[in-house]
Amino acid sequence: MNEMNGFTTLFYKEVLRFWKVGIQTIAAPVLTAMLYLLIFSHALEAHVHVYDSISYTAFLVPGLVMMSVLQNTFANSSSSLIQAKVTGSIIFVLLPPISYRAFYLAYVLAALVRGLAVGVGVMLATLWFAPLTFAEPLWIIVFGLLGGAILASLGVVAGIWADKFDQLATFQNFLIMPLTFLSGVFYSIHTLPPFWQGVSHWNPVFYMIDGFRHGFFGVSDVSPWRSLTVVTLCFILLSALTLTMLKRGYKLRA
Repeated sequence: MNEMNGFTTLFYKEVLRFWKVGIQTIAAPVLTAMLYLLIFSHALEAHVHVYDSISYTAFLVPGLVMMSVLQNTFANSSSSLIQAKVTGSIIFVLLPPISYRAFYLAYVLAALVRGLAVGVGVMLATLWFAPLTFAEPLWIIVFGLLGGAILASLGVVAGIWADKFDQLATFQNFLIMPLTFLSGVFYSIHTLPPFWQGVSHWNPVFYMIDGFRHGFFGVSDVSPWRSLTVVTLCFILLSALTLTMLKRGYKLRA
């Protein structure tokens, strides 16, 4: 019972933390995605052909939705932890009798709530620009949840590893941003030269976005089952790493 109360309280705290500044944490990312859509669709709609019977604007929408989910799940868990460490308030999270598993779940689930809220906001806002189909909605749910959980876990890792905001910014600018922007959000990898197609297959975020997009259109650059295999393995490995760091108290306990 105490364990469940601790998890519920920590989860509620994390959700409330971003919800109270929703203009910054939810509305702003939706606006950013809208700007990407307006600029890229206006500039490339008549010049880029991706899939038969699918306009470039429609192709962009799922990628922007998933990119928003991934970036915001990472931002939520990582920023919460680094802020708590820098201000010293992390001690109030570590002192209560809550297990490392409950700690992990609370941060990841709260980050998922924010990421999915932003994703839904982006999807609703972009319906004015391109009608979407939901060919296989189960894939949308699976990749949305798994992809968000992976980036939320990576955010926990980054928040634990970083000792100051500069280090966290380095992690985000040199890892998260390149992985998400070079993952097929704005293009199909089949339009790339063979070498860069091969490089893209080593990017796990590509499989998250490609599988997520398959749920809308029923077509994708690779099989959704292949994407699911890669994404599931990434989740297992990353969650195991995160739980190990939390169990050992790495950079959290003196």
